[in-house]
Amino acid sequence: MILFNYILMCLIFGTTFLAIKVGIDAGAAPFLSAGLRFFLAGLILFLVMMWRGKASLSLLLRKEMLFTGTGLTFGPFATLYWAEQYLSSGIAAVLSATGPLMVLLLQTRLTQQKLSAASWAGCLVGFAGVLVLLLPGLTVTIDKWWLLGCIVVLIGEVFYSAGAVYSRRVLERFYGTSPITLNAAQMMYGGVLLLVLSMLTEHVRPESMLSLQAVGSLLYLIFVGSMMGHTIFYWLVAKTNPIFPATWLYISPLISLVLGVSLYHEPLTFLSLIGGITIIIGIILVNINNVKQLAQRRSTAHGTVSDNARIRN
Repeated sequence: MILFNYILMCLIFGTTFLAIKVGIDAGAAPFLSAGLRFFLAGLILFLVMMWRGKASLSLLLRKEMLFTGTGLTFGPFATLYWAEQYLSSGIAAVLSATGPLMVLLLQTRLTQQKLSAASWAGCLVGFAGVLVLLLPGLTVTIDKWWLLGCIVVLIGEVFYSAGAVYSRRVLERFYGTSPITLNAAQMMYGGVLLLVLSMLTEHVRPESMLSLQAVGSLLYLIFVGSMMGHTIFYWLVAKTNPIFPATWLYISPLISLVLGVSLYHEPLTFLSLIGGITIIIGIILVNINNVKQLAQRRSTAHGTVSDNARIRN
């Protein structure tokens, strides 16, 4: 069951970038689409958690939920949805995978801790991959909107890194509150901020928002991408540990690249592919100690099961 849910989660997170692209190409307003997705997904999850007795309305009055929603939802997804007007879903997914690198650098800066050699190597390899990925847009005829889209996604990951570091303090402050409840609350706040941004900047065409592709994209992202994907993630955290579910970052961006090219006929240059793979290698190097810990835990667990089996026999 754990392996099945893990594979399902990777597939879900790998398809969300393409789902965003389909909705935007259908004419859906980026900020409005993102706002509806996260506000409705957060609201439904929060109501479910209230029904189960694991959430209270007082949580929505805490400023921590606003700050977390700004960092984890508003910043990363306002930039991602806008950028996917000019980027392929696969490239957007790979660039979004740089988030853990930025989290590491920010956390190291704040705590004054020294990075290990593997972490430094991972950061250098990861950002080298970003440069390689950007090279196709830095030709003689520069595609300024493509390049700007790439930069905007990276800016969104700066928001994400700040939100991720801050959210760890929030989890400690709200110890005993379900992570699903906290995630639902921050999604609601992020969604409201996105809707406000849409009201201030977008001219929405109702016929585009109501097209089959736009509605299908929105429903998929609400119920599968946001609700189902994140619920499986936290279920895996509870059943295993925080390290194992997070390894989706090594797999889902490559799934996005393959799906974008095979199902949506998105262009993919050789340099972009090499850059994407290099970024993933950088992320693995940054997290190499966590990967080793996970392998040791699984080896220990396997050994314990084997010993128990011998005892029974």
